[in-house]
Amino acid sequence: MSDILYAEELRVRDKGRLLAVTFHGGAAYDIPAELLRVESPSAEVQGHGPGEEVLVAGKRNVTIVGVEAVGTYAVKLIFSDGHDTGLYTWPYLAHLGRNRASMMTDYEKRLAKAGKTRG
Repeated sequence: MSDILYAEELRVRDKGRLLAVTFHGGAAYDIPAELLRVESPSAEVQGHGPGEEVLVAGKRNVTIVGVEAVGTYAVKLIFSDGHDTGLYTWPYLAHLGRNRASMMTDYEKRLAKAGKTRG
């Protein structure tokens, strides 16, 4: 992971449906806005401790409408549903990028188990 020290470029693509992130060292990921929203590092989604996570449903069509730098270590994303809390650090964005397929599969399973949908 030493090649993922910081993001060199962030670009909102596909009408806000993807965040393209290129890291120092060349790693690059297209992260769906839906995954970024439902896995937001905010307390609203993650809770304040283990077991307090919230399953967020109905975000299939959410888009990224804004990106704000937070120092040199993170960004704040603003979503079309008004969610704008949570700081996405470079390591967290790299984690989401590397694991996006398995995380989406897990998310869909959790939704199905709860009787909810992506919307």
